Amino acid sequence: MSPARHGTDHGDGEAVVVEGLAKHYGDKKAVDGLDLTVHRGEVFAVLGPNGAGKTTTIEILEGYRERDAGSVRVLGLDPQTADRAWRSRIGIVLQNATDQAELTVGELVRHVGGYYPDSRDPDEVIDAVGLREKVRTRTRQLSGGQRRRLDVALGIVGRPELLFLDEPTTGFDPEARRAFWDLIRGLRDDGTTILLTTHYLDEAENLADRCAVVRDGRVVALDAPAHLGGRTARQAVVRWIEEGTLRQEPTDAPTAVVTALAARFSGAEVPGLQVLRPTLEDVYLSLIGETPAVLGADPDVVPADLLPARSEAHR
Repeated sequence: MSPARHGTDHGDGEAVVVEGLAKHYGDKKAVDGLDLTVHRGEVFAVLGPNGAGKTTTIEILEGYRERDAGSVRVLGLDPQTADRAWRSRIGIVLQNATDQAELTVGELVRHVGGYYPDSRDPDEVIDAVGLREKVRTRTRQLSGGQRRRLDVALGIVGRPELLFLDEPTTGFDPEARRAFWDLIRGLRDDGTTILLTTHYLDEAENLADRCAVVRDGRVVALDAPAHLGGRTARQAVVRWIEEGTLRQEPTDAPTAVVTALAARFSGAEVPGLQVLRPTLEDVYLSLIGETPAVLGADPDVVPADLLPARSEAHR
């Protein structure tokens, strides 16, 4: 295995280091002073709404787009001036690809693998992405989900040190997504650094060691999924219905609140009782400027004819 795979070349201990990155299109600031560090060997997810600057940032890191300002180092080199040897050390899965439509799956994976000095066995890669039954099928005949699996195969066949995945599981059914997650975990265990963008928050929560939330061209939060945006420190919300009104109480001690409510209702069922804790989706929405229900303002009065006849308590 080459020294590059241990991260000792070029004297750079991090896979990606970005400082003050900026990219403008006319008056629009697509990326506006973004800072980011990705450690070697981790799965790092970039989250954010459409137009936040995620794709522009990734394209700059891949060497496909020039920046206007800032410092960028990927595997120890500036992607803007990096050579062919550097490019052989990264793998890329774009959002959309329609190349080589007449080649079969097997032909295309073997063809792309031939460009890399230390490629994986093409047959093993085809098996890993679940395309064994399509190995002799022409690319243009694949379904959208199958084509996405092929894109992933082409991204990993070169045994990259750093793999960029831009919305990798779009078009996957639930079973295929979970099989893909297992593949990503295996790549990480093998030492591959993975930088992915995704709109599936469950995907980020299951795969990522750390997540960055990007809004308006800047990173507004960065942490492990369980701690993102101070998630573990956020209060629980106890909700119940009383006298036709949906009430709620933010609290650090939900058990005490529920006990007090039970006493108030003389041990009977507390109507509409819920104990809600912020999910990754709740925290994400709050970070990008949306207000999720759990973290929202005081609720409105609920009409009597919409009240549930009976609700089970949830913890």
